[in-house]
Amino acid sequence: MQSKGLIKFLVIVVSIACLYSLSFTFVTRKVESDAANYAKGDMAKEKAYLDSMAGEEVYNLGLAKFTYREAKAHELALGLDLKGGMNVTMEISLDELIKNLANNPKDEKFNAALTSAVQKSKSVNKGVVELFVDEYKASGAGTPLASFFATKDNSSLIKATSSDNEVRSFLSKESDNAIQNSYKVLRTRIDKFGVASPNIQIQQGTNRILIELPGVNDEARVRKLLQGSAKLEFYETHSNLQVYPLLENVNNLLASSLKSNAPAAAAKKDSVATDTTKKDDNLLANLGAGKNEKKDSTAVSPEVAASNPLFSVLNPAVYMEQNGQPQLLPGPMVGSANLKDTARVNAYLNRPEVKANIPGNLKLLWAVKPEQRTPNMLSLYAIKLSGTETGAVMTGDVVTDARDNFDQQNNPVVSMEMNTDGARQWRKVTAQAAQNREAIAIVLDGVVYSAPSVNEEIPNGSSQISGSFTIEDTKDLANVLKAGRLPATAKIVEEAIVGPSLGQAAIDAGVNSAVIGIIVVMIFMVAYYNRAGIAANIAVLFNVFFLMGILASLGAVLTLPGIAGIVLTMGTAVDANVLIYERIREELRLGKGIRQAIADGYKHAMPSILDSQITTFLVGLVLFFFGSGPILGFATTLMIGIITSLFTSIFISRLIFEYMLDKDMKISVSFPWSANTLQNANFQFIKKRKVFYAISVVAVIIFVASIFTKGFTLGVDFKGGRTYTIAYEKPVNLEEVRQHLDETFKSTTEVKTFGSENQVRVTTTYHIEETSDQADKEVLDKLNAGLSKISGNKHEILSSQKVGPSIATDIKDRAIWSGIFSILIIAGYILVRFHKWQYSVGAAIATVHDGIILLGLFSLLDGLVPFSLDIDQHFVAAILTVLGYSVNDTVVVFDRIREDLNKPGAHSKNFGDVINHAINTTLSRTVITSLTIIFVLVVLFIFGGDVIRGFSFAILIGIVVGTYSSIILAAPSVYDLGRGKHITEEKKEVAKVVTP
Repeated sequence: MQSKGLIKFLVIVVSIACLYSLSFTFVTRKVESDAANYAKGDMAKEKAYLDSMAGEEVYNLGLAKFTYREAKAHELALGLDLKGGMNVTMEISLDELIKNLANNPKDEKFNAALTSAVQKSKSVNKGVVELFVDEYKASGAGTPLASFFATKDNSSLIKATSSDNEVRSFLSKESDNAIQNSYKVLRTRIDKFGVASPNIQIQQGTNRILIELPGVNDEARVRKLLQGSAKLEFYETHSNLQVYPLLENVNNLLASSLKSNAPAAAAKKDSVATDTTKKDDNLLANLGAGKNEKKDSTAVSPEVAASNPLFSVLNPAVYMEQNGQPQLLPGPMVGSANLKDTARVNAYLNRPEVKANIPGNLKLLWAVKPEQRTPNMLSLYAIKLSGTETGAVMTGDVVTDARDNFDQQNNPVVSMEMNTDGARQWRKVTAQAAQNREAIAIVLDGVVYSAPSVNEEIPNGSSQISGSFTIEDTKDLANVLKAGRLPATAKIVEEAIVGPSLGQAAIDAGVNSAVIGIIVVMIFMVAYYNRAGIAANIAVLFNVFFLMGILASLGAVLTLPGIAGIVLTMGTAVDANVLIYERIREELRLGKGIRQAIADGYKHAMPSILDSQITTFLVGLVLFFFGSGPILGFATTLMIGIITSLFTSIFISRLIFEYMLDKDMKISVSFPWSANTLQNANFQFIKKRKVFYAISVVAVIIFVASIFTKGFTLGVDFKGGRTYTIAYEKPVNLEEVRQHLDETFKSTTEVKTFGSENQVRVTTTYHIEETSDQADKEVLDKLNAGLSKISGNKHEILSSQKVGPSIATDIKDRAIWSGIFSILIIAGYILVRFHKWQYSVGAAIATVHDGIILLGLFSLLDGLVPFSLDIDQHFVAAILTVLGYSVNDTVVVFDRIREDLNKPGAHSKNFGDVINHAINTTLSRTVITSLTIIFVLVVLFIFGGDVIRGFSFAILIGIVVGTYSSIILAAPSVYDLGRGKHITEEKKEVAKVVTP
């Protein structure tokens, strides 16, 4: 084996990297376990404990040290279906944006074109902006489109003489800005909400933002938080010198109040802040807190904390003079607190006795994020309230443009432009602030993004904001400033809520299926391949370890379909080993020694291994680009699993064999009972192909008839609506539940058993077009009213999902395209590898056959089996996976045909005999590989839980059908497409004839 040293080095490096990536998960789980033990079921205490640990060092690697928050960011996070929480898809209202950019015109044709564009966008794969411009042009309107948008606010961006294409470009750019700004606002709001490991991403090519909030159980608060309009305001500020005496009075007031009020209770309440104290630096008494801005409440003694409650958690804004004396910093920043202490500061400032002493024109607001030099400290600013309703001197609607830029010294700055009214106000505000070099605070949603000092009056509305900015800071601030100019509402169009109980059940099911799956595969490999099976098992364990490590390093979120992908990967991980072992057995039958047989077995199996795995990987790519939510997790796991499977099967198992050979250990690749399995198989597949064709045609006709007559039950993500999973205390009658819900909703309701007889899944299209909170509440109230009619049987809603009709159409379109692209990509790859169209068409026939059979089975068996057979995103993932594995088997047969045709004298043989021989010689590999995957899928089906039972059933049936089509349809189709003639170049044979 060449490069053995390099491979060993790679194995060691990858193992260390994976162990490093997974170590963060172990550390955070330990901290969270300690929090749970400390809280003993009190969620508020548990959260307070974790908040207190946020900035604490929990992981020390010598050169690198990590706080709990930093370790949490590197852990392998659990998805909603495993942890419980909320999944929301926000849609930015681009029609509202277009109206605002045009100052809400009353023109009938303008509004009709916009209404039509919004309606068409729900059924076609085209954006609102594109459709609007096309619809307006088609309306025959006499008013140029540009005239609506050439307002004074847009004067620098669009003219009245601009063409329709220029308007299209302008609207597209503004739409992108609105989406990016909405993303920024939502990101900030969620960060303030305090969700651990949130996942927020823009769905590329759409006006939607996907948000996953693990562990959230206050759905109403989340909806209100996410759907509120962005509020950008400009405020005057107080100086630190003015506010510090007030803070000192507050500190003294708190010390007196807490001491006289309830010292015992106060001591208990402040235990997190004081019980870990080890020393008293007397920092607060002389403002020495400025010596170390990273100091927090855990570094303050109980005595100092008791006499300085506020200053024990809020460090005054000071600097040290050359003589070592602390002085108050100029500017509006009045202090800083450790992130974990900000809630304590807020609690102190909101106490009635404190609020009574804070002037009406003072408001204390936190910065949006810590500064780079103090990553755990958040600054507090003193905001001056004016006489307006909100206290702001200006609002963000006056900003016409903002962009990140660089000044003459090449430092990052933000350039800002205002409209005429804004420029007039800005001149007045900046003139007043410049007199005393005061700052103007830029506030969005109640947090301070920047508070630049004003050096001089700004007369024309064009400003440059500078500071200790990074390039990212200026980009963010520019987006924030533009958010006030682009008022586009973000609405929830899809929503899924998973209760913690369902999440824990899903975790248990996933872990059980994974563990049992590993055990089943390992037992089978040893039972069939003897000592070689042990080598394969070691490779499988390495494979799982590498897979988990890579997922953690990529920041992937582990979902239940992701666990299904891991379980499937364990089944397919032995695929390459099976190919190699079957070839080794063939070489041994030719009389070769074990060392040579191993070398040739690896060599001859390599083309089939690569071709079969690459086709499946390509399907994973299609799933990755067309899927969303949990399907992305499945696709990611599948693709990474294929890569790690190849690495472990080809290299690690080979290293084990080399070690055994060097130690003169006996290597066996079979037991006596398994040595000759299907060895002399000589089934006449080509001769009997028409019988099999007839069977397949009859099956296809039956299933197509079922598809067109009975149809499918579409999942909520394909048809829209709301779905709820409900658990009753006792088993319920489905018809009774359905009848009560139909009466309540005044429409047909879908009710199915979900797992056990006391759990049901309810789907309703009531208020499908409405996504407001009021509509959600009305549907939920009606649902509970209908469910409560089952007397003497209490119910609990475990999870819910909401999908609007527009996003359902989009998901359905993406599913259809993903299926088409998968078949085309697979056919294209086979054409490139085998150079003949007959192979591509043969593989396509088999894959289309498998797809129809699987769709037909889901149609025919729907309602007849005790689990859900809905057609949804999970089914799409399943059917594409089946197509990938089907082609996997097909390619192995094709590789053997190609290999046999390249042997001397092959072209003198009947082509049908060559194909028949290829199918028979690969039959043992096909059967054994399918069996290992089927074993794993049966485990997944039984133990994987109700959530993915339909998913695992689809793949299980698909593997059986795919194995059948690979043997019976694919290669025989190649024979008939080639009209029974050889379809490879015969130049070598011709050369041999001509030479004599």
